[in-house]
Amino acid sequence: PREEVAYVTCTYRETCIDQPDFLATIDLNPRSPYYCQVIHRLPMPNLKDELHSSGWSTGCTCFDNITTQRTKLILPCLISSRIYVVDVGSQCRAPKLCKMIEPVDVFWKCNKGYLNVPRSLPNGDILIANTGDPSGNAKGGFIVLDGETFELKGNWENECETPPSGYDFWFQPRHNVLISSAGMVLKRAGYGFNPDDLKKGVFGRRLNVWNLSCRTLTQCFDLGEDSLPLSVKFLHNPDAAEGYVSCALSGVVYRFYKCEANNWAVEEVIRIPAKDVTGWIMPKMPAFTLDLVISMDDKYLYLSNWLHGDIRQYELSKTCKPRLVGQVFVGGSILRGGPVTVCRDEELKCQPEPLVIKCKRVYGGPSKMQLSLDGKRLYVTNSFYSTWDKQFYPNMVKEGSVMLQIDVDTEKGGLTVNKNFLVDFGKEPNGPCLAHAIHFPTGDSTS
Repeated sequence: PREEVAYVTCTYRETCIDQPDFLATIDLNPRSPYYCQVIHRLPMPNLKDELHSSGWSTGCTCFDNITTQRTKLILPCLISSRIYVVDVGSQCRAPKLCKMIEPVDVFWKCNKGYLNVPRSLPNGDILIANTGDPSGNAKGGFIVLDGETFELKGNWENECETPPSGYDFWFQPRHNVLISSAGMVLKRAGYGFNPDDLKKGVFGRRLNVWNLSCRTLTQCFDLGEDSLPLSVKFLHNPDAAEGYVSCALSGVVYRFYKCEANNWAVEEVIRIPAKDVTGWIMPKMPAFTLDLVISMDDKYLYLSNWLHGDIRQYELSKTCKPRLVGQVFVGGSILRGGPVTVCRDEELKCQPEPLVIKCKRVYGGPSKMQLSLDGKRLYVTNSFYSTWDKQFYPNMVKEGSVMLQIDVDTEKGGLTVNKNFLVDFGKEPNGPCLAHAIHFPTGDSTS
């Protein structure tokens, strides 16, 4: 069925508004009088959590388990390291908080912190990637929640297998593999982007291959200095032994695939060139590809380019060389009339125009995306991480972020901004906030 409701994580951290983060419920039914409005807000009981990623407590409905229902949404906190469990099954349009795991439990039991992406494992448990230790030093790996009681079980990986950093992951049970990416050292980068941190190990560079059943590292790929691999996605075909990872600082997308025996390999398939600029923090502005989404039919790949401001659609051909077929600008740092001047651009002839929807100027760049199951509607928010938002897009922090809808041509390829859809988080009752992760209870392309 078509998505009628979206759950979006929203934070007030770094906005100078002393209010708790909340989970927003958005009406996506075009026939509803509340279409593209926030119809419910579930505030968290604490301040400055930084709600960031979210995920379901159960996997998708399979042919051998048609009773599976998505009734619980897991909300790990990037800064406070709390974990909230939200009941969306009792009343899908008015979720309720049903459990909370305090940071001290995560710190003492797992020696982990700064929690990010949650996903449901094949055995029903919930795996949550972390980016650091309790002090904010780089430390990768995962913590595990019981899939029924939501109690904290401990670390997932063997202690000797902990990677130096972590961020996102995806797995493919039929090939007994889990692939994880690297993040950044929040003790340093958590205060903002500093060019002096480049080449100092603050930004991750590894792609990790795990044995899913043994929970051991089997391979590590060095993707280059300051590549910062973030978003990881396998193809949806359960037999497929390939996927993609986007590297934020290098602007490169790598394809990873299974070769002989149980070994895996990586190859560069997309490279978005940096732009020579003036009026910015560095003379070259990298692409900074934050999110990567693959359509359910494995036909298209979508990239959000947070700094440049565009969303890209690539056709995934059988030659394993993605082909750019759609592109649309929804903000960014290189817009015409702004402080940044592009001196040399390998792709564009002129700087893009600012985006205005329903009389609102859209600031910021595309960050998190979510694609409808039929692949025709791509939803996007424009907050990445509150501290970096404040540094690069202060107007967005001041006026609130937005959620947009991009209409997709699923036949020939192509993207168009839907000028009739705007969720304006600048009009929240407690003041403008920053919106990030998006999920649909009826199913989405990233879970």
